[in-house]
Amino acid sequence: MNAPLAERLRPQTLEDYISQTHLVGQEGPLRLQLKQGLISSMIFWGPPGTGKTTLANIVAHQSGRPFFTLSAINSGVKDIREVIDKAKNSGGLFTTKHPILFIDEIHRFSKSQQDSLLQAVEKGWVTLIGATTENPSFEVIPALLSRCQVYILKAFEKSDLEQLLERAIVTDELLAKKNITLKETAALLRLSGGDGRKLLNLFELIINTFETDDIVITDDVVLKKIQNNTARYDKTGEQHYDIISAFIKSIRGSDPNAAVYWLARMIEGGEDVKFIARRLLILASEDIGNANPTALVIANNTFQAVSAIGYPESRITLSQCTTYLACSPKSNSAYEAIGKAQQLVRATGDLSVPLHIRNAPTKLMKELGYGEDYKYAHNYENNFALQEFLPEEIKNTKLYEPGANTREQSDRNFLKQRWKGKYGY
Repeated sequence: MNAPLAERLRPQTLEDYISQTHLVGQEGPLRLQLKQGLISSMIFWGPPGTGKTTLANIVAHQSGRPFFTLSAINSGVKDIREVIDKAKNSGGLFTTKHPILFIDEIHRFSKSQQDSLLQAVEKGWVTLIGATTENPSFEVIPALLSRCQVYILKAFEKSDLEQLLERAIVTDELLAKKNITLKETAALLRLSGGDGRKLLNLFELIINTFETDDIVITDDVVLKKIQNNTARYDKTGEQHYDIISAFIKSIRGSDPNAAVYWLARMIEGGEDVKFIARRLLILASEDIGNANPTALVIANNTFQAVSAIGYPESRITLSQCTTYLACSPKSNSAYEAIGKAQQLVRATGDLSVPLHIRNAPTKLMKELGYGEDYKYAHNYENNFALQEFLPEEIKNTKLYEPGANTREQSDRNFLKQRWKGKYGY
């Protein structure tokens, strides 16, 4: 009984698993795979404490496959090869159930370490399940990513976390011996940051501070007993998400002082330098965009620079980029435009490309009217010819609205002159 509460309550079947119904519900892809007995290599991507390791264990248990684990924190290429050799020899010669190799924090593996997995996955010697808190598009090599299905695990809802607490009180052998009344949960949920594992272990820590078996949990009780537990930056937990949020919102709000403070908090906490730079790169387009196109150039150069030099020198480059972006004019017009366009595509489906702007590489296509009546812009005054480029069903639809800043007012004037009032510019 020395195991932490979160470990003692780890579910063994999908029926006991809380949350992630989009994956494990009656029509969820993981449940269907288990029913069919066809388990493919996959990567679980989601915040800490959302059940990635638990789900991997359940998949292995319910599929009846040998289960091997590695942690990317302390495993090298040699360890990977040794585990793969063991996995290859574990199933015998006449089984179609490939062993499962679970790798926690797979984003921490270097390119060479990930390369060492490729053959085993491709040949089917193992079925890989990786877990990561970082976007696998950036952290997993393309060759390995293409061989895996990525499943996104969502942060726990309030109801999920409260269900975890109620289950702990009722089903855990140690807690069930006590008379625990869960009167308030707000403080517990806030301190856990949506991390189920952290919530349960925090709950157990509080329970163990009582000298009586009659326990009433209120927000005041929780805060008094855990008042010093949230001061430090946890780059894998709640603080990781809260502080990057504060950082981005400070830049968006044009406050370089707050932005550089939150940057310092992340640097002092040992945050991944590329994670910070990547968020700056996204912000440069999402929140500044055409108000100052140079912002994207600065952010991209920052990402390249800090990737090359690392800490401690990269703190200066990050500070330069952060303060530059914070002091830049803001616009989300490009972000809004692509959002509207994607929504329109989903609503209207695959509309036909107008004939006059279709490619006509063959004689038959030309005879069918492909490219006919297309006006080559460079043959006209000001390199512009008035013509329709959208499908007939959605013609004249306005998706891009230039922002109210000097740079984009120039765009608005340009469009107004060219399109003569079309689109409402």
